[in-house]
Amino acid sequence: MFQKGSRYEKTDRFAPSADGTTVFAGIRPRAIGPATGVVEHVVKAGDRLDLLARHYYNDDRLWWRIVDANPDFLYGGDMVLEEMEGMVILIPKAKE
Repeated sequence: MFQKGSRYEKTDRFAPSADGTTVFAGIRPRAIGPATGVVEHVVKAGDRLDLLARHYYNDDRLWWRIVDANPDFLYGGDMVLEEMEGMVILIPKAKE
């Protein structure tokens, strides 16, 4: 269902109920694995998660690794808020 290497690749589905009916056809929330920060990045105007992922990993699809290492992020769009400028965020390795 998910592409190989997707962050949802190993995510469990909801189990059927005791009578075999489907409770919910979706997937459970993925377990967030280790994302140890190895680089500190000072946020500046114009920073976006996808641009940082491209800069540090050469792959803008890995933006979620940065979110995993910074649990204070509730929403990726918070990066563009003016109050984020000057904050230090952690950049983890692309894989652990």
